[in-house]
Amino acid sequence: MAGSSHGHTPAAWTGVIIAFIGFCAGGAFMVMDQPVGFWASMGLVLLGGVVGAVMRSMGMGQPKSNHPVHQVTGDRTPARAEG
Repeated sequence: MAGSSHGHTPAAWTGVIIAFIGFCAGGAFMVMDQPVGFWASMGLVLLGGVVGAVMRSMGMGQPKSNHPVHQVTGDRTPARAEG
């Protein structure tokens, strides 16, 4: 995936950071035995996915045409030989 720049976009980073904060807060609320805070944190995890999807639709994500999975073998540029 590193060769295709998978996830190296503002939309991906923003969505993952929001979801990660929600996940960490959810863990803390679970240890503190605070179910309301836990479920609010799980809502934050879901919000991260929504924000990432909205940003991608606004053009801040990687277009599908650039991703190698969506290209035909003949359309791909060959990898350069290092040396």
